[in-house]
Formats: sequence, C-alpha cells, structure tokens
Amino acid sequence: MTDQTLTPTPIDCPLPRRRSDFDTFAEAIDYAARSEKGMNFHDMRGQLERVYPYRQMREDALQMARRLVAAGVEKEDRVALIAETVPEFTAMFCACVYVGAWPVPLPLPTTFGGKGSYVEQLGVQLSSSDPAFLFYPPEIAEMAEEAVAKQGCKGADWTSFAERDAPDCEFPEITPDDICYLQYSSGSTRFPTGVAVTHRALLHNLSGHAITMNIGEGDRGVSWLPWYHDMGLVGCFLSMVGNQVSSDYLKTEHFARRPLAWLDMITRNPGQTMSYSPTFGYDICARRISSQSHVDERFDLSRWRLAGNGADMIRPDVMQSFVNAFAPAGFKASAFTPSYGLAEATLAVTVMPPGEGIRVELVEEERLSGQHRDLSKPARYRAIVNCGKPLPDMDVEIRGPGDEVKGDHQIGKVWCRGPSVMHSYFRDPEATDDCLVDGWLDTGDMGYMADGYLFIVGRAKDMIIINGKNHWPQDIEWAVEQLPGFNHGDIAAFSLETENGEEAPAVLVHCRVSDPQERAKLHSVIKEKVQAVTGTSCVVELVPPRTLPRTSSGKLSRAKAKKLYLSGEIQPLDLAA
Repeated sequence: MTDQTLTPTPIDCPLPRRRSDFDTFAEAIDYAARSEKGMNFHDMRGQLERVYPYRQMREDALQMARRLVAAGVEKEDRVALIAETVPEFTAMFCACVYVGAWPVPLPLPTTFGGKGSYVEQLGVQLSSSDPAFLFYPPEIAEMAEEAVAKQGCKGADWTSFAERDAPDCEFPEITPDDICYLQYSSGSTRFPTGVAVTHRALLHNLSGHAITMNIGEGDRGVSWLPWYHDMGLVGCFLSMVGNQVSSDYLKTEHFARRPLAWLDMITRNPGQTMSYSPTFGYDICARRISSQSHVDERFDLSRWRLAGNGADMIRPDVMQSFVNAFAPAGFKASAFTPSYGLAEATLAVTVMPPGEGIRVELVEEERLSGQHRDLSKPARYRAIVNCGKPLPDMDVEIRGPGDEVKGDHQIGKVWCRGPSVMHSYFRDPEATDDCLVDGWLDTGDMGYMADGYLFIVGRAKDMIIINGKNHWPQDIEWAVEQLPGFNHGDIAAFSLETENGEEAPAVLVHCRVSDPQERAKLHSVIKEKVQAVTGTSCVVELVPPRTLPRTSSGKLSRAKAKKLYLSGEIQPLDLAA
C-alpha cells in the first residue's frame, strides 16, 4: 500500500546548481548527494510509494561498488542491468560508474512474445556486450538465469547481491574520456549494436540540454519512460542527477495500463514540470480522456513548463489533439518542446527553445521523396515539424549524395559533430567507420535546415519505429524465417502509414502453399510471430515466390518492395482462393 506519510524530495535547496559541468559522472553523483533532492517512485495510480534522496542513492551505490570489486568486477568490465524503474537499478548503475565498469541497461520482459522470446533477446544482447555480470529484479530470476546460463556470465538478483559483504577497497581512477556506459537503443535482437558513451560525451549532452532548456530553480522532472532507452536513461534519469533536479517516476508498464496516472502526477507536482514523451504517449492520453468530462476538475497542467517531444516522428495533429483535450486543465501549447536526437549522439542533437512550441512547415510530398511533381495533379503537402536548434558546440550539416553541404530548405542526410557524439559501437569497428567520418556522425536520417533550425523529414535507414520503439527489419524477417518452410530472403519488412496516420509494421512473405486452409493458417502464424517481435498489430501479405525485388548485388531491397507493394505492382495472394 502507498505510504501517505511520505514527503517527496524538495524542488529547491541551498546547494548552488551546476549544469553538469563535471569531469566525470561520478563527480556529478557526489555533488547531487550534497543536496536534499532525489527521486520519488510512484505506484500504478501515481501515488508516492518510495522516496529515494540522491544522498541515499550514493550511499547504496558505494556499498554496491565495494561488492562489485569483491566479486571480481574490474574497470572496463561490462555489467548488464535489467532496467526496471526502481531505486535498485539507479544504485547499481552508479556503482558501476564508481568502479569504472560499464553499465549496460537492458529491457524488461514485455507482455508479448513470452518467456522464450525474451530469453532469446536477452541472450543475444548479453553475447554482444559480453558482461561480467547480469543483475536483475528477483521477479524475473528464472528467465534471467536461463539467459545467463547460455551466455556463461555471472548473474544475481540485486536484492540478494545487496546482502553480500562490502569490504573497503580502492576504486580506480576515472577520466573524462573513459567509457561511462553502453546503450542498446535500437531494440535489435539479432543484430544489436552497443553505443559506447564517454563521461565527456554524457556530461556535454546533459549540460547542453540543461542550458538550452534553461533548467533551473523550481523545475521538477516527471517520467514514465523506460531506462533502457536513451530518452528515459539520459533525459529522465542521468540528467536529473547531473543537473540536481528532483524527479518523480511511474513504471512504464503502469503507464501502459493507466496512462492518465502520468498527468495525475504532474497535477500533484508543486513545481514547474519537465516531462517528455514520444508522440504516442500524448496520443494515448488524448484518446483516453476523450470519453471523459470535467478535465479541469481532475487535472492541473498549468505548471507544465517543458512537454518534450522526441524518440519518433512528431505528429502535429496528435499534439493539437492533446492541446484540445487538456487546454481546459491549463495545458499551454507553447510548452511543447520538440527535439531531435539519437543514442549515437548520447541523446539530444537539437532542441526547440522553450516557449516556441510546435512549429511546422508544409512541404510538397514530391520534394520529400525526391521526385518531380506531376503538374496535372494538385500538390500534396506534409507538415514537417521544427525540431529546434543544435545544442551548444554541436554542429549540424545537411549533405547530399556526394557529401556536398546543402543550403537552407534543401533536403539531404543529417550529419552532426560535437563532444556528445559517441566514442564507437562496442567491438564493431566496421559499423563505427560506416557512420563516423572525421568526427562527423552520419545519423541516417533525412532533413533540412532553415534559419538555424532543423526539420526532420524521415529516416534514410530501414528502421521501423512503432510507439517510440525501434525495430530492425532484419529482426522481424529473421523471426519469420525461423518458421518451417522459409528461406533467407523470403521476407521483406518495412513500415506503413495506416488510415489513422500511425505507423505499423508490414511484412511481405513468399508463400509456396496452395491449399486455402493451410495458407490462412500460415498467415495467422506469421501475424502472431511478428506481433510477438514488435508488440503491436501488423500487416501481413503472402506473395508469390520470387516476387520480392533484389539489388544488383543480390540483396533484398526493402525500399523497392514497399514501393512496388504500394503501387500495386506486387499483388498479394488471395487467402480465400
């Protein structure tokens, strides 16, 4: 039950604020612990159930750090952590920082896919990061231990590990150019790539967005975002520590069940709120409240100063629906703070200056696709959202196919350079060299600049993003290939825009089955498999063998497959035939 006697950590205190101007994140932890501020964890209804001051987090982290050293963990070892939104995760993350090990946040099981799918995903990510330990909540001990046994690393739930002796010891020296953590943000299960982020890169990014968004006195964070994702980890946990901000947390699975609990927490927040979400979070709340009345009686969103938008394509229609739904509760459209970033740049690349809200430009669809418009037909436009200005010391360029730098309103590939850019992909020099050139990061995204602001128009990569989570098409294709009767290259996965404007995964599958009942059964099995991987409903089309297009080098061409499907040149098989 919720303890009604708890007092949340304060918003302000006498300790002078420092905007992440530290040499290492360990110094940031030490400084935050000198204040009375900290973290506040809430139950499913948004009621406060545990108060965790930064001082206590530091004490627990130092104890855990001594236990790690006693267990044989050394500097530069990886330590995998299941990223549950609980104090134990934060203490263990900080413990790794103190001993110079690299924490590797990994996701919790979802309601989709079941035990086998999660153990497989966890095992592959453990294989990629090669950790000395996996720490996990006791509730998932069976699945975690199964993954640990396959990988060969050590494993322990953090509750039992906390009961071990913590003998005094010396911690290694940490420098700004040491790796601070590894980030697996792609959601990839077969081809995971760990982004190695240094202390210098992390603190530069934390300082940059704190300065840009003018984080200061009276501010307080509220979040439901998962800590294995860069926006949740960096923007809603590490930033709160580095910039000495008290924060309130709701578990991601609790938000999924009761999304309006997020807004209840903001309502009860006495400070100027900072809270971030992908587009779908605002969409869920607007839809959920549409059937209810008396919004102004339940919610008070008038103090919500920074309503961050990021992690997926920002849809202005959804933002307007949220404004329409919650303006009676005091929400201001100017609070919206669009941004653009990626784990390879630690988090933020550009951020909209506070108070400017959602600003869009209408761009002809033909310009976005690089095609010439048919002048005999009326022009079609898409609203492109302004994602703000680069962080301090962050350079952004738009480049064409020959790496020429393009001018304002010219669409090309987005490149960025600055102290926040990642060190490398962990143990993957080929992938690192593919995207890091002379200090510049090829983001893989398409956009244009205008008067110093960045506009993102789409993704050059094949990434499929559903509800803010990234999915590699290779993973979806690989999952279907595991079913009997399929070969490599029989499946093409990509995203489609549905009738309501949302993205959904689509899969085209070579089908060699002629019996109508067996064909319908196969369609159902594939649909269930893709839903297990992506956690959402999907479009599955069975197509004749040898239908899917290939490049000149023999590789599957997803972009061409999508184009042929949308144009009707690829005709799906009739399930009733």
